[in-house]
Amino acid sequence: MKLIINKPWGSYKIIDQGKNFLVKNIFVKPHCKLSLQSHEHRSEHWIVVAGKAEVVIDEKYTLLEQNQRIFIPKKTKHRLANNYEKDLIIIEVWYGEILNENDIIRYEDIYNRK
Repeated sequence: MKLIINKPWGSYKIIDQGKNFLVKNIFVKPHCKLSLQSHEHRSEHWIVVAGKAEVVIDEKYTLLEQNQRIFIPKKTKHRLANNYEKDLIIIEVWYGEILNENDIIRYEDIYNRK
């Protein structure tokens, strides 16, 4: 069984990983959002499995629904939000040279994390 990591906005679990990739199942609670952030060493792919995702990439807003996806290039500011009543579940794929949480640069965070 995969370890579930709880966050203020929901939770995630790593479901696969290799040399240059990491795959997560991400659960975002209703009316929650992740920090506005960027990554120096990795890009990300998000696929919506359930719910609706409000995505901001470099100030461009996109609404994604079930079975839709988006690519987040490295070094771009981005945010994922669930502003709806139902749970949001996405599959997130990281690809890059460094694949850990230390690669997060936060610009805004409602949970006061650094």
